[in-house]
Amino acid sequence: MIQTHAVRLFTDRGYDATTVADVADAAGVSAMTVYRHFPTKEDLVLIDQPARLIAERVAGSSPAQPLVRRIGGALVDAAAVLTGERDGAAANERFLLDCLRLMIATPALRARHLDSQYALQQAIVDALGNDTTDPDAAFRAQAAASACLAAMHTALARWAEDDGRVELPALITRALAASFGDDVVAIDHDD
Repeated sequence: MIQTHAVRLFTDRGYDATTVADVADAAGVSAMTVYRHFPTKEDLVLIDQPARLIAERVAGSSPAQPLVRRIGGALVDAAAVLTGERDGAAANERFLLDCLRLMIATPALRARHLDSQYALQQAIVDALGNDTTDPDAAFRAQAAASACLAAMHTALARWAEDDGRVELPALITRALAASFGDDVVAIDHDD
């Protein structure tokens, strides 16, 4: 609830023009309560649910598949869950779009988003379960994760530009295919 009020205020008034006290007032809680749940103002916009979903999907994928397919499939599946297109989860696409637009338009949020991308890359590498003592395997996993995340970022930017008119999982699939080829990212959701 606090985050919903925050994103609405940031969208209506601007991120820099809105204070944590404004968010607390709108949510009917104290500023201390806001800080207890969201240690920084940036945390009010950032969503960590996708990282957990992606890592779970990667960990559950078949190690026999190519790295890009494992990671790409996880990215597409997580997008489907978050946008309510799979697993019966109803997500608020407008909220996700507003958060994404704020991250794109606000320098402080872009910097924080970049930090979260590094953390997501590491979560993906960890979820792959590769032999971390083999420097070449670790490098390949990091490179694959980074490349897939770059393709996803391109899809997210397009999704925001298009106001969510195209389904996000389809955009991510297109971005992955443009980067790696159709056969490499043939996503089999029944794995």
